[in-house]
Amino acid sequence: MEQSSKQYTGAEILIRCLHEENVEFVFGYPGGAVLNIYDAIFHQDKFKHILVRHEQAALHAADAYSRSTGKVGVALVTSGPGATNAITGIATAYMDSIPMVIISGQVPTYAIGEDAFQECDTVGITRPCVKHNFLVKDVKDIAATMKKAFYVANSGRPGPVLVDIPKDITAHLHAFEYPETVQLRSYNPVTKGHLGQIKKALKLLAEAKRPMVYSGGGVVLGDASEYLIKLVQSLNVPITSTLMGLGGFPASDKNFLGMLGMHGTYEANMAMQECDVLLAVGARFDDRVIGNTEHFLSNPRTIIHIDIDPSSISKRVKIDVPIVGDVKSVLADMNDLIAAEKPAQNTEALAAWFKQINEWRGKKCLTYVQSTEFIKPQYVIQKLHEVTKGDAFVTSDVGQHQMWAAQYYPFDKPRRWINSGGLGTMGVGLPYAMGVQFAHPEAQVACVTGEGSIQMNIQELSTCLQYNLPIKVILLNNRYLGMVRQWQEFFYENRYAESYMESLPDFVKLAEAYGHVGMRIENPSDVEGALAEAFSPKLKDRFVFMNFLTDQKENVFPMIPGGKGLSEMILAENL
Repeated sequence: MEQSSKQYTGAEILIRCLHEENVEFVFGYPGGAVLNIYDAIFHQDKFKHILVRHEQAALHAADAYSRSTGKVGVALVTSGPGATNAITGIATAYMDSIPMVIISGQVPTYAIGEDAFQECDTVGITRPCVKHNFLVKDVKDIAATMKKAFYVANSGRPGPVLVDIPKDITAHLHAFEYPETVQLRSYNPVTKGHLGQIKKALKLLAEAKRPMVYSGGGVVLGDASEYLIKLVQSLNVPITSTLMGLGGFPASDKNFLGMLGMHGTYEANMAMQECDVLLAVGARFDDRVIGNTEHFLSNPRTIIHIDIDPSSISKRVKIDVPIVGDVKSVLADMNDLIAAEKPAQNTEALAAWFKQINEWRGKKCLTYVQSTEFIKPQYVIQKLHEVTKGDAFVTSDVGQHQMWAAQYYPFDKPRRWINSGGLGTMGVGLPYAMGVQFAHPEAQVACVTGEGSIQMNIQELSTCLQYNLPIKVILLNNRYLGMVRQWQEFFYENRYAESYMESLPDFVKLAEAYGHVGMRIENPSDVEGALAEAFSPKLKDRFVFMNFLTDQKENVFPMIPGGKGLSEMILAENL
């Protein structure tokens, strides 16, 4: 803790708080209400400010920085439209439980409530989509508020915390004293799981005839991957993962059944539906994961649920054995008990269970028909995996391309798959790639996107040039809002209302106009070569925008229609 009788402006105190929290990057965009803060940033060199071209991109970049590192992402926006432009990024992080601190400027305290220029009720607007927010009313409260903000954002179930600071507060003077600890009377998240419940859960798993592990984003965010791997391998049970949980368990492991849910594999969905004991780890039984709740519950099973957030337990599905606690801590306790007690399992029933699973695997539900005429999007993702040796950070936007990336790029490591799960935000892919590249400057970063999504934050091509970010964009361009078109084909009798993307730009020329390398790939035979060139030493340090013209009629399979159950999948072979 630093103590001094020297007087600092509120803006200088804020910057010193960020230093105390070892912040590396602040993603932001200046404006009148935060100019005192930006002036203080100018006089420091302990963190780097990244100037984006739109506040939404600042939030997404800070979000991806957090997702890929486990650290708290930090964004800075001005009042009024700066804050409202940030809302989508805040809500995206909130839905996926990403720890962030957002600093927003506000009009001077004497002008609040008077419809001042660039005024809005930022605290009121953000209340539904933050973990917590603060309005700082006195310069002496800045340090304590920032300490609380970082603590709340990164403890318990993580999430974004907003700190709204009026401009006059950033100019007032006060001594700087940063608290060493923080205590919030009404906020004391439980981290240690109940040992009795853990023992009960292990007994159920050991005795199960058809056990199943279902892992979610909490495993990744909780840095619990190695503990999950040890548990699954010790018990030799099958495991599936949500979209957010990919990489939390190695996709190449024999026990991994692939992603489950609306576009999950046949074997994962069937095993999820037919198991008799289910262990859910850091997942929330989302509607896109289990489909129709009544259908899911029609098969009796015993459900164990580990989650740091007690409000997520029995929220959608009644849980038999709830375990509230940090997933890493609970899994560590489970592994210790297995090592000590070596529970006997029903090996004969387990062998029969895997035999059934292998029969489901025999469906080969991700097989697609190759083409010599049209580029298949699945083929592009498979070749991306080969060229990058499965070691890239892959960001995606939202739509068909997102599902193909999840299905055909097997992730063996956590925090390599960066996408918007809960909110499903188009436009995140490029700023996500920026945040990841800043966090991992030597890494291969690929942004898989669609022609609809990429245009929502395409102005960030300018940011990528300014900071020399060697991101590779893989645009799966089918000239449609692909997922919208797929639903219109299946459920709206081919009425493609406003899903066709007419008047698309020449993406190669657009990329080149921003100072980057552009490629247009139309033939299947050129896919691998284009990817190899983009990731070659020659272009290693360049931003490369690859426009792959893909088959317009290709759909994502398997698919569970809305309102249907896990076993009610549409497979490509059935059409």
